[in-house]
Amino acid sequence: MCRKERLPFLASGVLQRRPRTAALCHAYSTTEDSSARPIGRYPVPNKKDMPYDIVELMEEVEMKTGFLPNVFKALSHRPDEFRAFFAYYNAIMNKETGQLSKADKELIIVATSAANRCPYCVVAHGALHRIYSKQPALADQVAVNWELADLSDRELAMLEFALAVCRADTITDQHFQKLAAHGFDREDAWDIGMISAFFAMSNRIAHYLGLRPNAEFYAMGRQPQGGAGRQT
Repeated sequence: MCRKERLPFLASGVLQRRPRTAALCHAYSTTEDSSARPIGRYPVPNKKDMPYDIVELMEEVEMKTGFLPNVFKALSHRPDEFRAFFAYYNAIMNKETGQLSKADKELIIVATSAANRCPYCVVAHGALHRIYSKQPALADQVAVNWELADLSDRELAMLEFALAVCRADTITDQHFQKLAAHGFDREDAWDIGMISAFFAMSNRIAHYLGLRPNAEFYAMGRQPQGGAGRQT
């Protein structure tokens, strides 16, 4: 039996050709179950009709996570845009420099996606935040009302800046000064702003696609180790 890492995965070396494994120990399919509700407004291409590099990445993602996030299926409708989207995603989300943790980045996405009324991104990235932060409730609090959430002063400053970018507020030197007071330099401000801006685009893509979250996301990271829904 295959070992599954229950953590949504995006390859850091985007869409590079990798040797095929002898056997993929998972049930992979890009064709939708006709009895199930569609994941969005556009049809998912058949696996045999997709470019090899996209099929390979999708197989790798599903093998590592145990399921294929619906955003991969939806964007496979436009292969060139699929590649561009995930290349930029990896550039900003998987970079190893800067002071933003993985949990910080996911919290930014939850807060700004809630402001943009994007259920897919709130649910999917709320799940990732729970896993990275080991806090089962904070992402839910932020999605409902970030100003009342149990946030540190540092997190509050980070989300205030992210939401200012999200709302297209006028950005002033005071925004940067407030971030600096909590240890964020100009490069960190770029990272916060870029994540907010990129996911504003992502939110709107999900909106017109009618993209629905995978059922698997809802339970991820909610149970303590040893309980049902354990994430490893």
